[in-house]
Amino acid sequence: MENEHELLEDKFKDIDEKVDFLIELCQTLQQENEELLGKVKTLEGQIAEKDLSEEHFAKKEAAVQSKIDGLLTKLNTFSETS
Repeated sequence: MENEHELLEDKFKDIDEKVDFLIELCQTLQQENEELLGKVKTLEGQIAEKDLSEEHFAKKEAAVQSKIDGLLTKLNTFSETS
């Protein structure tokens, strides 16, 4: 009877240690998850900034191309009338 009691006691101790380990593991994983979510938000912000920068660049490029086309048209008109 006493031997069975010790066996049960050992099993409960083993279960308790495993539960403690799992709790620590879950806490570690939750912390890592929060850090990763923070990194994701940072990267999303950087992507949004990059997208705005690319859009701004594309608008400037289109404006420059439009001015070049206008100047070429003027030059063509001038050379045709000369």
